[in-house]
Amino acid sequence: MRQSSLVVVANRLPIDDSVAPDGACEWRRSPGGLVTALHTLLSHTSTTWVGWAGGSGPAPALPDVDGVRMRSVALSTEDLRDHYEGFANATLWPLYHDSVEQPEYHRRWWEAYQRVNQRFAEAIAEVAGHGAVVWVQDYHLQLVPGLLRDLRPDLRIGFFLHAPFPPPELFMQLPRRAELLRGMLGADLVGFQRAQAAHNFAQLVARVLELPATDRRIAVDDRVVRIGAFPVSIDTAEMAALAARPDVADRARRLRHDLGGPDHVVLSVDRMDYTKGIEQRLKAYSELLAGGHVKVRDTVLVQVAVPSRERVGQYQILRERVEREVGRINGEFGRVGEPAIHYLTQPFDRAELAALYRVADVMAVTPLRDGMNLVAKEYVAARVDDTGALLLSEFAGAAAELSQAYLVNPHDLEGLKQGLLTALRAGPDDVGARMRAMRAHLHEHDIRAWARSYLSALDESGSLLRRLGATG
Repeated sequence: MRQSSLVVVANRLPIDDSVAPDGACEWRRSPGGLVTALHTLLSHTSTTWVGWAGGSGPAPALPDVDGVRMRSVALSTEDLRDHYEGFANATLWPLYHDSVEQPEYHRRWWEAYQRVNQRFAEAIAEVAGHGAVVWVQDYHLQLVPGLLRDLRPDLRIGFFLHAPFPPPELFMQLPRRAELLRGMLGADLVGFQRAQAAHNFAQLVARVLELPATDRRIAVDDRVVRIGAFPVSIDTAEMAALAARPDVADRARRLRHDLGGPDHVVLSVDRMDYTKGIEQRLKAYSELLAGGHVKVRDTVLVQVAVPSRERVGQYQILRERVEREVGRINGEFGRVGEPAIHYLTQPFDRAELAALYRVADVMAVTPLRDGMNLVAKEYVAARVDDTGALLLSEFAGAAAELSQAYLVNPHDLEGLKQGLLTALRAGPDDVGARMRAMRAHLHEHDIRAWARSYLSALDESGSLLRRLGATG
């Protein structure tokens, strides 16, 4: 078996299976932030990506994708139910997002989480060359660094959490909290989106494991584990180039016409998730309509809410509530041919999304809690004419970088309403100054800068980045 000097590990492989015209199954690189960030780096060295290919049953043998080897990990139907839908997304996900929904705890879920993490660690140990760099991603695989260190102490191991990391009083609820912390401490570098998350982690390690810890370093046996903030970003240049294409600009103009040519278009693009603040946003907009502050003929709200985790009961209930509220608002305030809210649940390709970003005079990104929220950054990158107002939750990780946005507390209904009105009524000079500052920041801090920053911190010798040709 060929072994690699760099191994990237995530719950999902960066591929989609599609059917060719002759009926054959093809595996192609899927769009997405992480694969886009790493693609140009990975193609310069011997790299393997370890993850789940989708579906249940035996792990398929996969071809290389753009020079990167794919190593699939098998998940059974039981694994998907108890590890992915259970412990990862019904225990950790709500807990890490301020317990917006009540986390659930079941012993069989924890057993499945351990089992799947062990399977991932064994797969990594097989494909990693001696002294290789391994980069493990996100909350699905928090035990992997510790399990992998037991199997392969020669490896340089990094772990990055894309979700928020909760304060100690929330994390302490977890029945198996010590095991999760020890799993993460198997890494040489533990990265978070924000400095506060690193601080929370250090506090917990000191409290639960009684280890010497600061916000930068933790002593574990004879090792030092470094921790820090590495805010993830987007391919800024790619989104800007896409938004500037003539066909995308034409599509944006047609979309505005199809919406009735309103004075203002407000856009929200979310996964259907209780962390995204969709219900609070709809209530605020409904009250603005009821108070006459916003009129249907002049202003249109486009809410894109792409379904996710549809087998998880909390998500089914949320979708029903959102659709009921949209129906109520349109029934009360809409007119024939003029709905108050255009509600869309289908996914959009990148070009259509860029056109929507160009249409939106106000982008409302108001999650109750988010690790980063890349939609906010995509909107900024797409505003190539330096127009457009970003209404952004204080509790999105992006708020720490995009401080020129119109920041709001989504838990405060009156504040949310006032923030939306401020964004709608802002003058072009104020909007332009804010957007130019945010765009300048994103051009300097794009997704490749994020990947270089993290990998350079993980690989202190710099040997990996020199091989990747990414030291600049």
